[in-house]
Amino acid sequence: MEASVLEQRREPTAFANSEVVIAVRGLTKVFKDFWGRPKARAVDGVDFEVRRGEVFGLLGPNGSGKSTTIKMLLGLLYPTKGVIEVFGRSPRDVKTKARIGYLPEESYLYRYLDARETLEFFGNLFTLPKEERQRRSEQLLDMVGLTGARTRAVGEYSKGMQRRIGLAQALINDPDLVILDEPTAGLDPIGCREVKDLIVALARRGKTVILSSHLLSDVEDVCDRVVIYYGGKVQAMGTLKELLAKPDAVRITTPVLPRETMERVLAIIRRDVSDDKVRIDTPTQNLESYFLDVVAKARERSAETSGAMGGAKVAAYLKGEGEDQRATEKILKRFAAPAVAAATETVVAAATTSPVNEEKLASLAKLAEPAPAPAKEAQPTESAKPADLSKANEKLASLLDKRSQ
Repeated sequence: MEASVLEQRREPTAFANSEVVIAVRGLTKVFKDFWGRPKARAVDGVDFEVRRGEVFGLLGPNGSGKSTTIKMLLGLLYPTKGVIEVFGRSPRDVKTKARIGYLPEESYLYRYLDARETLEFFGNLFTLPKEERQRRSEQLLDMVGLTGARTRAVGEYSKGMQRRIGLAQALINDPDLVILDEPTAGLDPIGCREVKDLIVALARRGKTVILSSHLLSDVEDVCDRVVIYYGGKVQAMGTLKELLAKPDAVRITTPVLPRETMERVLAIIRRDVSDDKVRIDTPTQNLESYFLDVVAKARERSAETSGAMGGAKVAAYLKGEGEDQRATEKILKRFAAPAVAAATETVVAAATTSPVNEEKLASLAKLAEPAPAPAKEAQPTESAKPADLSKANEKLASLLDKRSQ
């Protein structure tokens, strides 16, 4: 396909009045534990419609309810409450399933079958005639670039090659509704572009595509409308033009103008707008920043979610808590201590390195203590008098004389 396929996308108004392929009203799914107690509210009161020929994006953080919604659209899960209609029927209807092509997030393939056998196996599930299965298999293998690897077992494929054969099997029945869950995961940039071109080409043929992806740039390239989930609820929904537009700014697109013309235009604008509010650039917003803003607002409103949340603390063992602080950490802690504590440490350090003035300390201690009551001067006792050593020497000498005799 040519690179201009993405650039020539149709306007959303082209399918505004077309057939409703998917209708979801009040969709709710609550998972319960063994005892029947509510464990997680994966989807909570979701409403949306998807029309024929539309590329519809499902966005949201991990665990926000996207995959659960897809499984209910496929009839793999029963909703707790709400209504789902696919082609005006229940998603569990066999005739409905025959019109759906599905690429799961993880490729579930028989690893000992080669690419051609894999496509014929899935084609046989839709009761396609043998000649038609072979014809479609050859065309699909050529489309996804696996013609040269058709005889290799799919268990030997890389992840990107498995995504390619998975995409081929999702299209073997020429479905009217294609549900793609992370279709570009593991693909190289060329493969990503080919998948996006394919999605746009399918939509031009009147196929309806539901795309769930965390690669927001891919969603921005191909989707006509998106819905952003958080906590199982729809936080934002609409066309990309509506969601990404910045209503407080106006963009004027012109060819390259001479400097004199630009100065005249700016002079006219500055008559009504202060100079600090005029910027010569492109006031735009990408899908990623808008997505993060929607999720942040949902968190500020304390929206509940059973999925992953940002801002989690690092585990204690990863931070090394409980171990002795290193010398550098001690130094940083000392520098971060209050000034009073630092001054105290300085005084203590100086006291340990300089000689102590005992007399000054004694005088300070006397000033701090209350004056004792006057008492009579104690007379020195007999035991307090110094001992007479001359008598002891005489006695020791007499003992030595006796021993020598």
